Amino acid sequence: MRVPVIDNLQYVNWSEKAFRQLREGGVDAIHVTIAYHESFREVVLNLSQWNRWFEKYPGLIMRGTSGDDVRKAVDAGRTAVFFGFQNPSPIEDDIGLIEICHQLGVRFIQLTYNNQSLLATGCYEDEDTGLTRFGKQAVAEMNRVGMVVDMSHSADRSTLEAIDQSSRPIAITHANPDWWHPALRNKSDDVLRALTGRGGMLGFSMYPHHLKDGTACTLQSFCEMIAEAASRYGAQNLGIGSDLCQDQPDSVVTWMRNGRWSKEMDYGEGSAAAAGFPDQPDWFVDNRDMPNLPRGLLAAGFSQAEVDGIMGGNWLRFYDSSFGPA
Repeated sequence: MRVPVIDNLQYVNWSEKAFRQLREGGVDAIHVTIAYHESFREVVLNLSQWNRWFEKYPGLIMRGTSGDDVRKAVDAGRTAVFFGFQNPSPIEDDIGLIEICHQLGVRFIQLTYNNQSLLATGCYEDEDTGLTRFGKQAVAEMNRVGMVVDMSHSADRSTLEAIDQSSRPIAITHANPDWWHPALRNKSDDVLRALTGRGGMLGFSMYPHHLKDGTACTLQSFCEMIAEAASRYGAQNLGIGSDLCQDQPDSVVTWMRNGRWSKEMDYGEGSAAAAGFPDQPDWFVDNRDMPNLPRGLLAAGFSQAEVDGIMGGNWLRFYDSSFGPA
């Protein structure tokens, strides 16, 4: 089997067009967001919609729950779809729902989405108090059942405590180093060294607010950043988590940032003057542009084996070791 191409975070407005673009771009597996602020019942409805898509487009997509499903997708010429939450809201205040969500096919849960949650502190809060008592027990339960702890939107102390608390490597599925671009959501060198030092994975984001120079960021700049990250943390701990939000209406940004907790727009990443989705850089507009990345990585000095790892091999190894019971 050839090494797969895996994008470990997308929030596309899914359609037949988007599924066909995955195949045109050679994307063999994706981690899709099925919850921002939803309740458990609302997530079940989202899963039901995905079941209908799997039934309607069996030649394009398939459900993924293990590394072997990526291998099956490669052999069948389809894209394996893995589910994740960007907020722990679907588990509500019930630790038993972690296992239920795993049984339903969910494989990633962020402990926070920007704000304080019942589990940890988000990156936009003024004070980071770390993991809560519930958070520590939730991490242990996630470790037990094979649910990946994702700290992409979490503050530094909470992230470092999650790395330390977890008996299994965790992930930051979609972010970049703040030494390249100091966005509030990007991660410090201390966090990334701790993450990768314990075998955790970093997925590089191509969402413009996470990029140096935003929409004008060049492929060369992005790939040179990855090369510097590899020199600091090891290429084996790096992958792609593009955070592609293709075809979403701007109203979705309000849902992502506000949920039900605020009456006012929480602008978060970006200014009030640019509250909608920013334009993607021209080298990654949609999944058909995925082949640009390996070309850019080779030009930045990576070997073919390292490129294969960053483009999907490293995530596949992580899937193999993370999704089953401890």
